Parts: sequence; C-alpha cells; structure tokens
Amino acid sequence: MKSTGIGCFSFQWREVECRKRPKAVKPLTFLPLVALIFYDVSGGPFGIEDAVSQGSPLLAILGFLILPLVWSVPEALVTAELATAFPENAGYVAWVTAAFGPAWGFQEGFWSWLSGVTDNAVYPVMILTYVGELVSLPTSGWPRVALLLALNAGLAYLNYRGLHVVGHAAVAMAATTLLPFVVMAALGLPHVRPERWLEHDGSAVRWRGFVNVMFWNLNYWDCASTLAGEVRDPARTFPRALAAAVALVAGAYLVPLLVGVGVAGGVGWELGYLARLGARVGGPV
Repeated sequence: MKSTGIGCFSFQWREVECRKRPKAVKPLTFLPLVALIFYDVSGGPFGIEDAVSQGSPLLAILGFLILPLVWSVPEALVTAELATAFPENAGYVAWVTAAFGPAWGFQEGFWSWLSGVTDNAVYPVMILTYVGELVSLPTSGWPRVALLLALNAGLAYLNYRGLHVVGHAAVAMAATTLLPFVVMAALGLPHVRPERWLEHDGSAVRWRGFVNVMFWNLNYWDCASTLAGEVRDPARTFPRALAAAVALVAGAYLVPLLVGVGVAGGVGWELGYLARLGARVGGPV
C-alpha cells in the first residue's frame, strides 16, 4: 500500500489519483481563545479568599499586583512564542520533545496530565461551595455526589460536542461568571475604606500557604499551548489573546479583592466568602 495524498492510497502497487480533502477550518478565533486561556489559568476570583486568610489584605493585594508582572507575563510571553513556533496540539510536550528528546517529552506529558486531573477535581467542589452559600444544597452523602457527577457530565458533554462549541460556551460562561463580581464592585465601591487595604499582621502570615495560593491562582499559562493546533492564524491570534487574558485574569482577581477588603476588612475570609460578601453588598438572591 502506498500513500499518494491525504486519504489517497494505491492497492496492488498501482497508484490511484484522488483529490486532497479540503483543509478543515480551525475553530478558535480571538475571543474564544481568550476565554479558554482565562479558564485554563483562573476562571474567576474563586479561591482568592485563602490569599487573605493565609497572608493579609496588604500581602494579597501586593501579590496580585506584582506576581502577574514577574510570573504571569513572562510565562505568557514564553507560551506565545513557542505556541506560534509549534502550532500543534501537543503544546508543551512538543517543546520538551524538540529540546530534550521523546523520553523527557513523555515525562512532561504524563506529569502534566496527572497535575491537570488532580487540579480539575477541585473545581466542581468549589462551584458547589459557592452556590451553596446562596441556595440550599446537599452538603454530604449521595445527593452531593449526584450533583458533582451531573456537573462533570455536563462539562464532559461540552467537550464531546467539539472545540467550536467549547470555545463559545467558554465566552458565555466567562461573561456569566464575572458579571456578579462587576455588579458587586459597582455597588460596593461607595462603601470602600482604602485604609483597610493596608491591614497586615506579620506574625500571622503563613508563608507556605500564601505563596502556594498565589501561584495556584496565576499558573498554567502554558496549558494554552495545547490549543495551538486549533487556532486560526496562531502567529497573530495567540500573542493578542494571551495579552488580553493576562489583563482579564489580573483584573478578575484585583477588583473583587480591593472592593471586598475595602468593604469588609480582612477578617473571616474563607472559601465561599465572596458569595456572602456579594449578598451583603447587593442583597440576598
């Protein structure tokens, strides 16, 4: 059997002429790519409460001001450069394979997969925790397990439908996710007391937990490289999308944090606190 083109083969050593299949249109444009990068890295200010409780209001604000510049921007620049040089879905695995060989490429792929599986398991639980602050939901047992399974099944179905659907769904979800925080910021701004931003007790800072939370909230920019093979005009689209995503992620953390701390101070911050703060500022749902 001898290949003469995409989907064209010769049998019994006789070549068969046929036309090449038309190249498929890549599904990801600028806005869906921004939304997918946003969800790769952040997904919204969920989980930033521990930056306040493990550190302090001042440390959390400084962290989300400085770390995007010294960590997120360089990582995004590296991703933009290499994703355009390797416009394929292997992403960072292709980078490592090209630099160090297939054995290290396999290691990169395996450990990144394991990290992703472990990290993604957190988010359904976080979603139910936040929603549970607003409406009554089961907190244990099979009813809670059923809700988690249903949430995962819905997200899996989106992936089954294809990247075109996932990209547009990510845009809609990002808008839906961020809108309540925009409203909270607008309603809370008149009640902000800037002196609360400076609250800091050095003896109470748990540095290991604080640094871990900061990096967890601002990491994974390289995950966007696994979409490179699906992006239209990656050389132009990828750098612009990463720049927009960096600004969106930093703003999505800083604005609710500044308003939340300015309104309520630094006491009582724990997972789900932003939902309670939103109810306090804007009224219950």
